Amino acid sequence: MPRAKKVKEVEIVVDVETTGLDYTKEKIIEFAAVKLADGKITDTFETLINAKQHIRKASQAIHGISEEDLKDAPSEEEIYPKIFEFIGDNAIVAHNAIFDFSFLNNTSKRLYKKELTNNYIDTQMMFKEVYPQFESCGLDCLVNVFQGTNEKRHRAMGDAMALAECYPKLKKLYFQKYNWQLSQIDHVEYLFERYLRLQSAINTMQSEIQDLRSIFKIYFEKGGKQIKSNSGEILTYNHKKNFSYDFSQIKDPLEQIGALEKAVKINNSFIDRLLGGAKIPEEVREKLKDARLEISENKSFGIIKPDKKAEKVEKAEKV
Repeated sequence: MPRAKKVKEVEIVVDVETTGLDYTKEKIIEFAAVKLADGKITDTFETLINAKQHIRKASQAIHGISEEDLKDAPSEEEIYPKIFEFIGDNAIVAHNAIFDFSFLNNTSKRLYKKELTNNYIDTQMMFKEVYPQFESCGLDCLVNVFQGTNEKRHRAMGDAMALAECYPKLKKLYFQKYNWQLSQIDHVEYLFERYLRLQSAINTMQSEIQDLRSIFKIYFEKGGKQIKSNSGEILTYNHKKNFSYDFSQIKDPLEQIGALEKAVKINNSFIDRLLGGAKIPEEVREKLKDARLEISENKSFGIIKPDKKAEKVEKAEKV
């Protein structure tokens, strides 16, 4: 009896360029996809899309696509049947996949009254899991680590192809780690105790470091000179004054010299909470939504302290 033929695993690596960042209002103007069968590139698809919508300056500065570039591009009605046919019911792979998937899903609902049922795979999350030591988890960092193609970046096919080249290597490492993690599940009670010990040790070490810093500070304030370690590090001391500022008074002069954005850090969590539940004027709500730069998602766990009657989570750890 002949052996059953193994079904290839097909995944679609996608990237989209858009008129803006709010998927509920903006539209896709460039779509690119690379089909992977068992990790091998078998087909590609790319197209501009005349979405008949204004392109925000901030988005155009990233991808460089103008409304003039889209004049002869196919319309949404012409091209989306081909796009969704290419994707099929396969898993969608993208870097910060919630962004690309949200735009595609919203388009499907808007044009066809149908939600996408495809699974989506977020390579940004996978990269964070495999390489937690990197401060940056952007596509540029991933491509550099896995030595992927770094040409025509920030255009849909350039980014999709770079990710398609790197994804199989990332996937292999991710599932190697994931399988190791699965093998530890039976020991999770012990690992939780171990986690608490490590956290306690870290807190103790941070306290010890602060004690040493205090001694070093006193040493220098008593006239001590720089100290050089045997391995070359130099212990030095700097003294400077810090000021607080009245925002209402510094806003205009900072804007005048183009330094407001660097000087002021936005509290993104506070803005999310405002949009999520606060009673604010609808006009203000829409302006805040229009100011969104990107979308991401976090998953977390927390530890409840036994001496907290309200069972307040001490600190959420991102996972």
